[in-house]
Amino acid sequence: MKLWPASGKGMRPAFAADNLLWWVLALLGVLTFGLSRLKPLFATLFPDLERPVYEQDSFFSLLLAHLKIVGLSSSMAVVAGVAAGIFATRSNGRQFRPLIETLVSVGQTFPPVAVLAVAVPLTGFGEAPALIALALYGVLPVLQGTLAGIESVPAPAREAAEGLGMTPWQRLLGIELPLGAPVVLAGVRTSVIINIGTAAIASTVGAKTLGLPIIVGLSGFNTAYVIQGAVLVGLLAVAADLAFEKLEKRLARWQAA
Repeated sequence: MKLWPASGKGMRPAFAADNLLWWVLALLGVLTFGLSRLKPLFATLFPDLERPVYEQDSFFSLLLAHLKIVGLSSSMAVVAGVAAGIFATRSNGRQFRPLIETLVSVGQTFPPVAVLAVAVPLTGFGEAPALIALALYGVLPVLQGTLAGIESVPAPAREAAEGLGMTPWQRLLGIELPLGAPVVLAGVRTSVIINIGTAAIASTVGAKTLGLPIIVGLSGFNTAYVIQGAVLVGLLAVAADLAFEKLEKRLARWQAA
């Protein structure tokens, strides 16, 4: 006798997947506020360390600072990438598309550390050079997603819009962007995830991020610090990825409705 119906077997994994985001966020919150309480554990794992838990700043303040830098730099990258992608797909901008793609690709070939080294003499230490480096590094996925999303719009949809007498801007806002939104969102998702991980190196120029325990740990040969910072950055990246996944599913259901 079967204890679970066939539909129940399919629903249980789906239910677990839908709630995975909340489990990851809960774990992130517990560790953010509870790592200091794990001092005995880290002292046991690393008996040679005098300070096995990072205590120079609260992990909550570092998390907020990390989110601030990622949010600002990702917003800059999204605005620049979407605007450049839209311009490159217009009739008067198609001739500039190779140049735009080349410039943006070159911007990502430079390591963020190199961009930070160049930006620090111009802007000083702190968040400014980090924002510049992260924004430059995050533009390419958004640009590629925007180009691919707009180009994925079926030709019949474009022809129908033209037949209705829609202006180019009306076609863009009413047809191309809504239909290409899933692909554009995929590019934004990639950009944000990259920035969450890369933002950790911003602490090398004086910006407060979750990378600060990692940098301090590496410079002071404190493996415990490195683990603590890396775990929080990893959980934040996983949470953001799962959040974008849920957003993409909702967008797909909205388009299908």
